[in-house]
Amino acid sequence: MTSFRLSSGGRIDRAMTLGFSFDGNALEGHPGDTLASALLANGIQFVGRSFKYHRPRGILTAGAAEPNALVTTGSGGRTEPNTRATMIELYEGLTAKSQNRWPSLDFDIGAVNGLLSPFLGAGFYYKTFMWPAAFWEKLYEPVIRKAAGLGRAGYEADPDIYEKCWAHCDLLVIGAGSAGLAAALTAGRAGARVILADEGAELGGSLLSESGTIEGKPADTFVGELLTELEGLENVRRLPRTTVFGWYDDNVFGAVERVQKHMALPDPARPVERLWRIVARQAILATGAEERPLVFGGNDIPGVMMAGAMRSYLNRQAVAPGTSTVIFTTNDAGYRTAADLEAAGLAVAAIVDSRAETAESWQGRAQVLTGARVIDAFGGKRLRGVNIQSEDGIRRIEADALAMSGGWSPIIHLACHRGGKPQWSHEAAAFLAPAAQDGLAVAGSAAGLAQIAACLGDGAEKAAAALKAIGFAAEPAFASATETAQRTKPLWSVKGSKGKAFVDYQNDVHLKDLGLAVREGYGHVELAKRYTTSGMATDQGKLSNINAIGILAEARGVSPAEVGTTTFRPFYTPVSFGALTGPSRGKDFQPAHKSPLHGWAKKNGAVFVETGLWYRSAWFPRAGEMTWRESVDREVLNIRKNAGLCDVSTLGKIEIFGRDAAAFLDRVYCNGFAKLAVGKARYGIMLREDGFIYDDGTTSRFSDEHFFMTTTTALAAGVLTHLEFCAQALWPELDVCFASSTDQWAQMAVAGPKSRTILAEIVDEDISDAAFPFMSARKVSLFDGHLEGRLFRISFSGELAYELAVPAGYGESVADAIMAAGEEHGICAYGAEALGVLRIEKGHVTHAEINGTVTPGDLGFGRMVSSTKPDFIGMAMLAREGLQDPERPRLIGVKPLNPASTFRTGSHILAEGAAATLENDQGYVTSSAFSPTLGHKIGLALVKRGPERVGEKVTVWNGLHNEYIEAVLCHPVFVDPENEKLHA
Repeated sequence: MTSFRLSSGGRIDRAMTLGFSFDGNALEGHPGDTLASALLANGIQFVGRSFKYHRPRGILTAGAAEPNALVTTGSGGRTEPNTRATMIELYEGLTAKSQNRWPSLDFDIGAVNGLLSPFLGAGFYYKTFMWPAAFWEKLYEPVIRKAAGLGRAGYEADPDIYEKCWAHCDLLVIGAGSAGLAAALTAGRAGARVILADEGAELGGSLLSESGTIEGKPADTFVGELLTELEGLENVRRLPRTTVFGWYDDNVFGAVERVQKHMALPDPARPVERLWRIVARQAILATGAEERPLVFGGNDIPGVMMAGAMRSYLNRQAVAPGTSTVIFTTNDAGYRTAADLEAAGLAVAAIVDSRAETAESWQGRAQVLTGARVIDAFGGKRLRGVNIQSEDGIRRIEADALAMSGGWSPIIHLACHRGGKPQWSHEAAAFLAPAAQDGLAVAGSAAGLAQIAACLGDGAEKAAAALKAIGFAAEPAFASATETAQRTKPLWSVKGSKGKAFVDYQNDVHLKDLGLAVREGYGHVELAKRYTTSGMATDQGKLSNINAIGILAEARGVSPAEVGTTTFRPFYTPVSFGALTGPSRGKDFQPAHKSPLHGWAKKNGAVFVETGLWYRSAWFPRAGEMTWRESVDREVLNIRKNAGLCDVSTLGKIEIFGRDAAAFLDRVYCNGFAKLAVGKARYGIMLREDGFIYDDGTTSRFSDEHFFMTTTTALAAGVLTHLEFCAQALWPELDVCFASSTDQWAQMAVAGPKSRTILAEIVDEDISDAAFPFMSARKVSLFDGHLEGRLFRISFSGELAYELAVPAGYGESVADAIMAAGEEHGICAYGAEALGVLRIEKGHVTHAEINGTVTPGDLGFGRMVSSTKPDFIGMAMLAREGLQDPERPRLIGVKPLNPASTFRTGSHILAEGAAATLENDQGYVTSSAFSPTLGHKIGLALVKRGPERVGEKVTVWNGLHNEYIEAVLCHPVFVDPENEKLHA
């Protein structure tokens, strides 16, 4: 045999041939192959180059921990870099390319880095790029950016679709190996709702690589019977090709299902990937264990492979690893690989066992060298042989394949995602999952077991116990079995190696790097990770971390328990942006949030504009109006003369309840609300902790314990989150609760001198000035008692105005009724643009002025800041000297000296005749609009000592358009400064 397909065996479909390509070379494989197994079957072991030194790298594993065989698949919009060849199912037409090489894999210019390796050790970047400082932008950064990364992302749009969904279950089983299948079968028979998720294309896990018997049956037969029974249970949902990547609060798990990643042309009606959010009452972690590599010289040469991976390729895909194989092991697993290789008729040159005593069960032909170690492997792009050190000295054995097994590390990442810390087990020579955690049990190899019978029994028992906790009576599907003690003595590194002994394959971190880190004071596991980059990149140290911890422990003279592990975080394996984005792309990037009055606005001819999540009516053009300005000017003038109706439903609305609601509002607003009378509204200013304004709006009091707050459209969600935080974290003793009601109410502003007359036709109560004065807020009856609404006498236009809120479902019909009632009074619909002009004319501020850098005093609201309250959010920091500086920019109005002149928002204010320099900058225009009421441009600005400079001539300068406009600073209220209209 050579390194090709065996003539028999495996779980592949030999009746069908699949064509694929690698680096442009046409190759063939079979259904059941992964890209990795198909490459091996074609004699291709050299598949990539390492990140830093560009050393030749081969396929190392058979699963998700693969650090070397990262390829780019697909073309056009389906280009996907950094995919693991070990996880890619072979399909007809698959195209794959190697990465991190130029001009080709075989001849890579970057390999010159290997000659420079003495200068590229741990900390190289930190020590080198500090000097000379000028080189950073000119040389270092451009070169680093060009060299960084592995594969390259494509620029074309992804043509496929992605999906997000929720699922609920009684028991989530993560991993479908022996423990997982036993747990799922136990729960399925008990009638529980079960989800069984496994990242493999076939359920069965490592059982699919077994060649012996299980429970007295051939392994294939045993697995087949279990899967058949599970398929017959309607309460069991099976999710192959699904990786559970994170464990979150409330026992929510994140998972990605690769629905059509194994197809050349996915069905356009189905997603290629599906993001699951699984809510599980209980969960079983049955993710198995990862085999550890051994750290010796040349352990990265193509042809060196994990023993378990070699066994998997042999038994699942009938692939021979080479013509002659050396096994290097610290435990009994290496002997199982040797036995399977010999059973397939393949030569095993030697079994090198680091332990002093050989396994008593070995009956094979290969010689066993006990107490021996592989100290160096030789070869370039292919393994040629190894040097073995034993009691008899050093000997060389020719071989083209080397299987290594340094022990097993339970895959416990998910069990640590919520803060739990792994515990070192001296007996298992591995880190085990933290102590029992509510909602999650660890079973099988993930719990430190190794033998199939023990894993089956453990999975069944853990499932029965988990179900009992939620009220199910379950009988374990398999009896418990005592595990025979495994003889494993960890070997963290092999001394005497001449070549580079790699700990982290993906980041080119070798043994000497970790030693250097300890010597230079970076021996703490978290510091060593960052100093050497060990455990970073796409595999997050799945193969390297435990060896690195053991090496650090030896160098520091402590145990691995004292070193500890780095922090485990989602994601377990890389998750595509497509899966995270789901359907939120293109027109679905964010939901089209339509106001309850959207239909009314549309039939009245509105032009809509996206405002955050909302579609708001911007203006309402009429026949003959050629520009938006014509429509807006008409709307503004009509409101000043007659009346207008505007949709303000998008404002945030928060219901506040509780015995301490008034006291709570006193603490979150800088002005007082405790004494606000029932039936009244008040304008409020909310500060951040640093004393700057966060948001503003009105809050109304409907009863002693019920307030209604409105927020700006943009910060509706943020303000609610802020209130919840204050109530839960700052003042949990207060009796107060909140509910968002933004979508429950259709709210419309009716403004203008005729607004009262119009509303009086549909409001049953007296709304005269005497009965319903300015800043009143009450529940009212409408249409002779047929509907109840909320009426507020507030105005942001400077006119007599009201805001009427009705249940959302009645919004359009109520707006129609108001328009009908106002027809004889000249009412018109107006949009956000006219509303903006009206508010600037009146000097009202919005988030154009409340930009995160202003205080109440900056906007003329200094008197609103309570001096009698003991405390409110932002009170202490508001007193800072810098925020009380009289030179601070403050709100002022600005208008051109020549009414025909115009200026733009964002333009800077300069003293008259001053040069346009940073030193001469006096402030800037925050809002501007053409005022049809006044016949010229007006604006609001933040200018140093603004209120003191009314009447001063200034220059309004816009550097982008090279505009210089002579202007004058004025009072910010341009229309009705005495507020006579508001109180009409």
